[in-house]
This record gives sequence, C-alpha cells and structure tokens, in this order.
Amino acid sequence: MVWNISHGTDRHNEVCASYSHMCQLCEHLAHVLPAREWRVLKPAFGVRTGDPFEISAKDAGRMAPILRSAAAHRLMPAQFAETARDLADAADRAAGGRQTWRWR
Repeated sequence: MVWNISHGTDRHNEVCASYSHMCQLCEHLAHVLPAREWRVLKPAFGVRTGDPFEISAKDAGRMAPILRSAAAHRLMPAQFAETARDLADAADRAAGGRQTWRWR
C-alpha cells in the first residue's frame, strides 16, 4: 500500500511513499526531534490506519520547517531525509496556497 500525499512534485503532483517507508520515517522523526516538535507532526505521523485524512494549511505550514529540521539532522538516514524534505516542500506548497494538505 502507498500513501499519495498532495502538493508533491511527481506527475500527479503528489509525494508517494509506501506505508512501511512512512512507518520507518515516523520512527526516525520521533528519534531526532524534541517532543514538542514531534507533537506538531502527530496529526500526520500519529495516524494508525490507512484511511485518508486532511491537514489544514495552517498546520501544514507549521509542519514544514520541522520536517526540514529533521531531514537535516545528522542521525537521519539519507533516504528518509529525502522523504522528509519532499514532505516539507509539499507542506509548504499546501500552506502557501492556503489549501488542505491531503493524504490518501
């Protein structure tokens, strides 16, 4: 199964990542981020089902710099840093366009 996340850069304007990759990313994010920043990401990464959900533009805007910070952390593996940067860019695009950030 795959997450299709809006405001990405592929041919469908999405970021696509497998559930298992996102689960591993979630673990790395929790490892490199302080608790207060992790709490900001919980609406996206604390989801326990594969059901679609939406994040407000405001919340996406708050998540983007945290995802960038996590991507730049020295303990973040390269493949997960790339995904975190892609998600940060997508969150920024959603926030900048005052649009809902959709995960399905």
